[in-house]
Amino acid sequence: MVSATIDLLKKELPVEEGSLVLSKDVKTGLVLVDVVNGFCSVGAGNLAPVKPDKQISYMVKESARLAKLFCGEKWPVFAFLDSHHPDIPEPPYPPHCIAGTDEARLIPDLQWLENEANATLKCKDCIDGFLGSVEKDGSNVFVDWVKKNQIKAILVVGICTDICVLDFVCSTLSARNCRMLTPLEDVIVYSGACATFDLPVHVAKDINGALAHPQDLMHHIGLYIAKGRGARLVSEVSFAAL
Repeated sequence: MVSATIDLLKKELPVEEGSLVLSKDVKTGLVLVDVVNGFCSVGAGNLAPVKPDKQISYMVKESARLAKLFCGEKWPVFAFLDSHHPDIPEPPYPPHCIAGTDEARLIPDLQWLENEANATLKCKDCIDGFLGSVEKDGSNVFVDWVKKNQIKAILVVGICTDICVLDFVCSTLSARNCRMLTPLEDVIVYSGACATFDLPVHVAKDINGALAHPQDLMHHIGLYIAKGRGARLVSEVSFAAL
């Protein structure tokens, strides 16, 4: 039933994706959204997968691959880390990624970024990383990163496709359209390096207040909305001979 619904959705709401070949001709930055233990490592917390998840595992693998390649070329990398104060809830979600815990750290394959001069890490306490980048003085760490590095395109990967990734992409596109992110032109979402969680209907009905969240369906919807807002979607990312 779920598979048939997804097939119908993809037919009625098709998402065309291209491929991306990265080169030095266009200054591109990599944005990693919440590739932290609390969302990606099995059993790590309330919102972590309870068992190995193919979509999440592939997202982690591709995110780590791209981070290595970008840093190897000294291209800018920006990583959001979901990080919450224990006394400040984030409805409708249960407590997760509490600041100072292992949940709020990057996955093991990306923890080397903590000591990487080419990477900018930003803890955020809200769904939307763009808003989460606003400092007390009104400045925005992400906006400053784009301008400092004169980035013309960003490649966005991470989790969850339809939640944190989507909110960040939509806000970034709006800011670009308002000329707040000059010289940024392109916001590119790599579908294979994005993922979301799976909460089937039969499981959600036994959890008080929970909404069903079938993984493949919501992943597709997240990508569809991102494209509708003006993002460029790609299903393959490679590097030109550098």
